[in-house]
Amino acid sequence: MPSGSTEQIAGNVYPKYSTRNPVARRLVHGYLTDFDELVGLCSAGEILEVGCGEGYLARRLAATCSKVRAVDISYEIVAQAQSLTRSNERNRLCFSATSLYDLNPDLDSAELVVCCEVLEHVDDPEKAFERLAALANPFLLVSVPREPLWRVLNLMRGKYWSSLGNTPGHLQHWSQRAFLDMLQTRMELVAVRTPIPWTMALCRHGK
Repeated sequence: MPSGSTEQIAGNVYPKYSTRNPVARRLVHGYLTDFDELVGLCSAGEILEVGCGEGYLARRLAATCSKVRAVDISYEIVAQAQSLTRSNERNRLCFSATSLYDLNPDLDSAELVVCCEVLEHVDDPEKAFERLAALANPFLLVSVPREPLWRVLNLMRGKYWSSLGNTPGHLQHWSQRAFLDMLQTRMELVAVRTPIPWTMALCRHGK
């Protein structure tokens, strides 16, 4: 994703779901456990995932939801996601290459909008969040790396020393409190989870 472009939103640029590192696998297991729990609170019949990457979460969602639409800015990554989709999933799961900013709330809204590991890559997160909130009808599930813990863990494993532990492509750096404060400017917090090293929140529009 080119740095400095608010028109580019690509999710899951690091293949954490397929890592063989035992420590990373344990962290991802905790992440997915909390993710499944928050999705279960919505009982959504239709889900839109923004920044779907190779489609791991979209396929996970399709196991329990009858209609999942997943978008990513990259045509190449969408083609890869489609190639990984099993034949028995294709009637419930649809991938397309689309920018978040090209999604129309009147046409593309969903009961649950999912946007995980994306907002840290954009240079105007408020603009991106505004569009996500407009698409959510009524739920939005979002997650981002939790700082400064994320950078500390990178340094502990000997990564990205020259950038003080910052993962390449991460333009935004939120503490848990700062991220939740941003979410509450437009939506109501339903539930928050903090699987190490992420902040994950389920939001909804107030009744």
